[in-house]
Amino acid sequence: MKNIGIFYGSTTGYTADVANRIAKALGVEMKDVHDVANTEPSKLGDYDIILLGSSTWGNGDMQENWEDFIQGAQSMYLKGKKIAVFGCGDENMTDTFCNAVGEIYRRMQGTEATFIAPFNTDGYDFSASEAIVDGKCVGLVLDEVNHADLSDARIAEWVKEIK
Repeated sequence: MKNIGIFYGSTTGYTADVANRIAKALGVEMKDVHDVANTEPSKLGDYDIILLGSSTWGNGDMQENWEDFIQGAQSMYLKGKKIAVFGCGDENMTDTFCNAVGEIYRRMQGTEATFIAPFNTDGYDFSASEAIVDGKCVGLVLDEVNHADLSDARIAEWVKEIK
């Protein structure tokens, strides 16, 4: 398996927990799981496969620590690398569900990395999300508040796309 790095932003701990569960499912060591609050964007260059995860806040915003990190990350040249995006949201925020997943996807387009592991939104009920691009969800979206019971199976299925 190629070298995998997981980068996440988490305020309440849900996304940190999900990042650790994804790491376990992929056999990624904890030294390769990074909180963007205390990681330099240049660390992305150390990995062949990069997983980027954020919770969605407020009016559909990325978790607050992502803003500085992504400004540096989106200016990197990552051709030849693969990126997969994941995130947590609350489907009760029906018009911004997991928007952060779509925001990361959009802002990382200029890096020339290849995006992998789109996923479905089965089991969720929402009206709009920036994570939906051209009719498909660009990454793994989880609702740990209302549908935590779906998360483990969704993670297990998603990581198959990455392995």
